Amino acid sequence: MSLLYKPDWEEAKQRYLAWWAGEAIGRCGLAVTAPKDGAPDEPPPSLPTEVAARWTDLDYICLRNHYEHSHTFYGGEAFPIWSGGYPGHTCLPVFMGCPVELGPDTGWVEPIWTEPEPPDPEAQNIDKGGRWWRFAIELLRTAAGESAGKSIPSTGAFGGSGDTLSWLRGNMRLLYDLCDRPDWVCRADIYLMELWCEVYDTFHGIVREAAQGSAGWFPLWSPGKFYAAQNDFSYMISTRMFRDIFLPTIQKQTEFLDHSVYHVDGVCAFVHVDTLCELPRLQALQILPGAGKPSPLHYMDVLKRVQARGKNLHISITPQEVRVALEELSARGLFISTNCNSEGEARQLLKDAERWSHD
Repeated sequence: MSLLYKPDWEEAKQRYLAWWAGEAIGRCGLAVTAPKDGAPDEPPPSLPTEVAARWTDLDYICLRNHYEHSHTFYGGEAFPIWSGGYPGHTCLPVFMGCPVELGPDTGWVEPIWTEPEPPDPEAQNIDKGGRWWRFAIELLRTAAGESAGKSIPSTGAFGGSGDTLSWLRGNMRLLYDLCDRPDWVCRADIYLMELWCEVYDTFHGIVREAAQGSAGWFPLWSPGKFYAAQNDFSYMISTRMFRDIFLPTIQKQTEFLDHSVYHVDGVCAFVHVDTLCELPRLQALQILPGAGKPSPLHYMDVLKRVQARGKNLHISITPQEVRVALEELSARGLFISTNCNSEGEARQLLKDAERWSHD
């Protein structure tokens, strides 16, 4: 079934199936976006005057998604994702009672487990009568209805190993906990992942049919259950601590999902790449150096190490870097995300990638 904003969606789905399996698809996986030729000559929808409404006004969110999708060319494996944005208002810690402050571009979650002695994690639960849980359900139902036949609704962004716990506890408290009570951290992280799996099943159940599978905040698609695993908190800890404390939770998450990519965010998190490559159910790693850092191609040794370990690799680079990447890396299992200045440029890049790609 094609999509209004992605006419070649059926072809893209077949390439996704092959990419997840590590099979050759004639080139690397390539998601390239650009301004759409012949897009409607109309202004974007007006921003709500209240900042919080930019994330909660469903009428505005619908108009914004339509505008973005109708004005964008989605080439290769790129596709339109219908979402309400990800400022943190629909994440597990907020569902458990953490306050969230919404800003123009993002949000800030305040911890609630702030006493020196942490609570019994298994005595904590999701408030399904709370404002943000109810809003998340309404948002997903809207996404499923509004996107059907046009785009792919996002399952959302609602936490992961280590990060959920750090939002609830606070970074400094959690760092002390890792030294003073590592067994509590292990137990809390596993329990929070069990809650995460319950939330995923609820959210995925709402959007599964419209999504023809699943997509989340990370712009990949799967015919089954997909999510990007992450632990940005790991930026601050050793490889031994990461392996001993958090790896069991990440393994549990990958075993729950049909497809997963690990979001390695920041150069100091690159030390965990070898450990992550040991996870048998993890299909791919994204190598993202972080704001202010050089291109992923600057860390070619890390990229080649991922491929050597038999894992798929995801990188975001400029169009000008695509040829260099394909000269240095195997196209098999490689996924490149980029954006061009025009639809013509994007279409030419897709043709060039076929010539440049090699196993």
